[in-house]
Amino acid sequence: MKKFTVRLSDSLMAQIEAESRERKLSKSDVIRERLSHPAGLRRGQRATLAAIVDLVGSVDGLPADLSTNPKRRLSRR
Repeated sequence: MKKFTVRLSDSLMAQIEAESRERKLSKSDVIRERLSHPAGLRRGQRATLAAIVDLVGSVDGLPADLSTNPKRRLSRR
């Protein structure tokens, strides 16, 4: 593993230190995890979002009340 030096704002470093204490991880582990994953998402959340991102808004022409009347609108034929 290579070493890299970076300067962080005091507020960002405080967040990292707090998360490090809370999760009982080193600050380096927290930083590596944050760099490897989108902001605010843990591994499970990221996988779930990645699985549905292409589906959001991909179907046109559905009734406006589909979410409130799914049985009536999606009956099996």
